[in-house]
Amino acid sequence: MKILIADDSRVMRQIVTRTLRQAGYEGHDLVEACDGQEAFDKAVAEKPDLVLSDWNMPHMTGVEVLRMLRANGDQVPFGFVTSEGTPEMRQAAEDAGALFLVTKPFTADTFKDALDPILG
Repeated sequence: MKILIADDSRVMRQIVTRTLRQAGYEGHDLVEACDGQEAFDKAVAEKPDLVLSDWNMPHMTGVEVLRMLRANGDQVPFGFVTSEGTPEMRQAAEDAGALFLVTKPFTADTFKDALDPILG
């Protein structure tokens, strides 16, 4: 399985990777993107099985990436890992087609709860 991790913080991409492993999602092909435009481009080119995206990134926000993917007919499972989780953001994420929104700080159990229904 290929998972795209999009976050403008290299450290946060590493934390997400480590947390995925701690949650039992080892051995997956992990692809990283450092901003929204790169996330969109890699989602199109790499055809990941799941996208984990930050909300606030340079060049394009995570929700803009999701909306562009959906507008292009790409139905890749998409979730947010972000520092904010206001009700408005959760609604915007859901309206755009996100499957979940995990807020920082998170744990391996948080990831398992969000990802098990998707990755089973």
